[in-house]
Parts: sequence; structure tokens; C-alpha cells
Amino acid sequence: MMPMYEGVRRFSLLSHRNAFHLRQKPLMKTHSGNLVPLRVALAALALSLCITQPAQAGSWVTNSPMITACENHTATLLSNGKVLVAGGYAGSGLTNSAELYDPAGGTWTNTGSLTVARANHTATMLPSGKVLVAGGYNGSSYLASAELYDPASGTWTTTGPLNTARRYHTATLLPNGTVLIAGGAGVSGWLASAEVYDPANGTWTTTNSLNAARGNHTATLLPNGTLLVAGGGGGGGYLASAEVYDPTSGTWTPTNSLNTAREYHAATLLPNGTVLVVGGWNGSSGYLTNAEVYDPANGMWTATNSLSTAREYPTATLLPNGTVLVAGGYNNTNYISSAELYDPSSGKWKATSSLGTVRYLHTATLLPNGSVLVAGGYGSSGFVADTELYDSASPGTKWTWTGFLNNPRALHSATLLPNGKVLVAGGEYDNGYSIVCLSSAELYDPASGTWTNTGLLNTARYDQTATLLPSGKVLVAGGQNTNYSAILASAELYDPASGTWTVTGSMHTARRSHRATLLANGQVLVVGGENYVSLASAELYDPASGTWTTTGSLNTPRRWHTVTLLPNGKVLVAGGQNLQPVSILASAELYDPTSGTWDVHRRAENRALWPHCDAIAERRGVGCGRLWRWGQQRVV
Repeated sequence: MMPMYEGVRRFSLLSHRNAFHLRQKPLMKTHSGNLVPLRVALAALALSLCITQPAQAGSWVTNSPMITACENHTATLLSNGKVLVAGGYAGSGLTNSAELYDPAGGTWTNTGSLTVARANHTATMLPSGKVLVAGGYNGSSYLASAELYDPASGTWTTTGPLNTARRYHTATLLPNGTVLIAGGAGVSGWLASAEVYDPANGTWTTTNSLNAARGNHTATLLPNGTLLVAGGGGGGGYLASAEVYDPTSGTWTPTNSLNTAREYHAATLLPNGTVLVVGGWNGSSGYLTNAEVYDPANGMWTATNSLSTAREYPTATLLPNGTVLVAGGYNNTNYISSAELYDPSSGKWKATSSLGTVRYLHTATLLPNGSVLVAGGYGSSGFVADTELYDSASPGTKWTWTGFLNNPRALHSATLLPNGKVLVAGGEYDNGYSIVCLSSAELYDPASGTWTNTGLLNTARYDQTATLLPSGKVLVAGGQNTNYSAILASAELYDPASGTWTVTGSMHTARRSHRATLLANGQVLVVGGENYVSLASAELYDPASGTWTTTGSLNTPRRWHTVTLLPNGKVLVAGGQNLQPVSILASAELYDPTSGTWDVHRRAENRALWPHCDAIAERRGVGCGRLWRWGQQRVV
């Protein structure tokens, strides 16, 4: 049974609704930052000594309405850029409908229906690109069922059921590709149990339980791969407690408690690796304006400036510029349309444009173009079908100067660290007499806008790769040494904790102008590049042993290509240049880590992919063909 205070709380809130809605809605939805996974792609820091900031507050634009007005639904950004909305409460009760939003046309279309109508469920996009929906409520009972949505076919198929039926839980995609479900409410009341879904076999396995039974909490994946659960409602009332889950050991460890107990709040991982918790409700203070920040380094919560408007069930979305957009919600005044922006560098809030429609129990999804889609919810006129887009760049952006590097450099590497700082390493510069290869490295602190020198590379190099490992260390591999005298096979690791570099195993093939990507299994794939001829070879680095193993070679040798890790775990290599014969490539290949092989998708010559070659060659006084044969020349 639900605790007595939950029933009182529910009655107080629902008394603001019309009688029809009161009959149709059994309980309110849990607000968890992981119900709608925010897959925030952190934009690369522009190291030309500038950063982007909004020129002024963003704006909302009314968008096409959803086909089915609903609340307590989930919204998931798919790998194709579309948004999947599934389930929830609609005007006729619970719905099993699902629909897709296409940002390109701003339109909604129906897709396959859920096999079970549900609300209060979770939706998580898996590395395969499919979406896992689990648990929830069907109007009469808690659900243990789970199902998978396949964007390719637009259909749902059942998968293994949860061990414990639940709603008001959280679901989090872990770094190893499994999904952790934690807490919630079931037939016996608040739950402490947790379980893990393995997409490989479609089954759930129980893991250690939370130290405190809770629901309506938040769950935030930290940069080190552990999971922070905070607040919520539990057997003892509104909770301030917080705990951290370690996927490696499957254990929960208590951390310091929130300064204010709360549920129905929002939690957002900030670029510096800290977590912002904002708003919510508790029985003694009512609707909350206060906000606080959790620092994983010391496990402490620190109060930050408060919202202008108290609200529960707000959405909180990390924008590409590093600010957090909080929108909508509910308080004792009414449903809310106002929105506010939090700036982590100053800890201050400022008002931004309000939503066109008051709403709560809505979803907010960051789209690939940086805008935010708000969909559905419940407002003063009942269920909301209206959707709105927030443009954080409206009406424009500007560039502002930030601190200068301590050493001028080009052809260096830049890596965003888990602590929010940026590591720049190596490179080359012209001192007026000769080209100098650098071993220096420095750290950029976004909070102060300053650069600080850190430990020196063991080998000066430029045109290398740099890859952030799951451990938080950075792998630098290959490149070229002073005065173009040697192309390198050596590799080294940077430890942010000590600020030092350590030599690790060398690659089998010396290379520069290559590319590297972190695979889902934690290994690093290095592919292509040049060693005075274009390379087709590829190799894998194992952080556990510090060694390299050769893997299947590209079908076409190439340098200056791109590498992209796809949601299904494969790697797309596209374009680049082949030196034998000299040609700019349009071909693309897919690497399958399971088989270690490459599959060619398309081959074509397309000299137009380097449209400025003739102009550059003219400035350099060489032919375009000679410029392409740059193996022993400086990069343009």
C-alpha cells in the first residue's frame, strides 16, 4: 500500500483538476531525469581562443501538435534524429499509442502501438538503437512487462519481464550497455530493489538493493560510470538521502544527504561533472525554489541560487552552451508556463521566454540542432497536445574572448575531461626560425577561462590522436616528432589526478593523420593514417593490459577521414584522402567490433570534397597534386 502521506499529497494536488481527470488518473507520474534519457552531446570547445554564449534569452515557437494529447508519457531521441513519444494518460484514459516527431518537417506521425497501455514507465535507448520500455501502471495494477521498439520496422516486441512490477522507478543506461532499474513503488509499497537488463539475452538480473526504499527520485550517471540516486519519497516520508551505485561491484554506497529533502525534482549532469538538483516538493516546505549541486569528488552538496518560481515536476535540459533550461511544472498557484536558465559558472538564474502553454508532466528533449522540444503534459485546459520548440540561440549568438593558451600551437589534440576541464597536448608552432614540435600540455578551466600548464608528454608530437578512456585517463597515440624526422608508434597515458604522463604499449604501426574512437567494450580503435603512404591497417588498444592488437584492415587506405561510433556499436569511417594514387575519397566503411571486419558501403572519387585545394596551392606556389602529396610538407 502507498504511505498515508502519499494519499494526502495526491488528493491535494488532484483537487486542482477537473472531476473527469481525477477519475481517470490513478496516481501521478514520477519525475526522474532518466525517464527521458538526456543524451547530451557536449560540443567540442573551440580552441581558437573563443567560446560561444547566448546573445540574449532564447525563445519558444509553437510547433505542430501531437496526434494524441497525453501526459506521463516518455520521449526518447532516436539515433535518426526523430523523437519517439510512447504511452501515458490521454483523455480517454491510459493509451498504448506511440508517435514520432520529425524535426526536419516539424510533423508527427503514428508508429506501432505498445503491446500494453501504460504510464509511469521508463524508456531507454539501447546501444543497438532500439528503445526499452519497462514497468509502469495500466490503470489497475503495477506492470512487470517490458517491450522493445525497433525504429527500423516501427514495431514493438515483448522482451523479458522485470522481476518486480513497479512504477515511479528510474532507468539508466550504464557504460557497459546494460540498463539499471532502481526503486519505485510496487504492490508492497516503496521499493528498494534494483535489477539490470541485458540486451544481449533480453533478461533481467537482480542486483543489490538501495539502502533506502524510494520512488520519485532522480538517477544521474556520473562521468566515472557510477550512478547517483537522490531524494524521492520513501517509507520515512520525503527523503534527503542519496547513494551511489557502482556497476562493477553491483553495490550501493550512501553519500552525503541533500540539504533539503525533496521529490518530484529534476537533476542534471553539468559539464564540469557536478550534478544540479532543482525544485520539487516536500511536506514541510511545500513547493521548492531551492537548488543544490553535488560534487562527486568529495560527495558534498552545496546550495546554489534559488529559482525565481517554486515548481515541482519541472523539466531540466542541459543546453549546448552549458546552461540548464528549467521549464514548466506545478505549484500552489497553478500550472506553470515560465522558464529559467541556470548558469553553472556564476550559479545564477535568469528568466527566459515563457512557454506558450502552461503545463506539467510534459517531456523536454534536446534535439541534434540544439533546440529543445517540449511535448504534451497537463494544463489548465486538461491534456495538452501542443508542442513547442525552444531555440537557445535565438535571436543570435556571439563570440567572446577567453584566456590565451600559454603556448601557441597547431595540430595539437584537445580532450574534454570528466572534471569539465579541457586537456590540450602537443602540437607544433613556428618560432620564427624553425618549426618546433611540442611536448607541453595545458588545461583550460571553463569556470575561470584560464589555462594552466600540466605535465609534459614523454615524447614531443603533433598530429596525434587523444581518446578519453572510461577510467578518466587520456590515451595519446602516434603522431610525428620534431622537424618531421619520425612518425611515431609510441603511446602514453595522461592521469588527470596526478597531472602526469606514463608510457604505455606502442602501436604495431607508426602513423600520423590517423583517427581513434572509444568502442562500447572500452577498447580504443585506431585506424588509417599515413606513414609516407596512406595506411589501411587498424589496431585495438586494451586499457586493461596496456597492449595493442591488430584487427581487420580498411578496404581503402586513407588519412584525414572521420570516425563515428554508431548506436549499434559499429564504427563508420568516411571520406579522407588516399595518397596512392592521390585522390579525395567519398567511400565509407563500417567496422564490426564483433567480427573485426570492415564492410564497404560506397566508393567514388570526389575531388570536390576539397574545394579550396586550388586556391591553397596557388598561395603556396605548388600544384594541387603536389599539395596532396604532403607527406614531407607542412600541413596547410
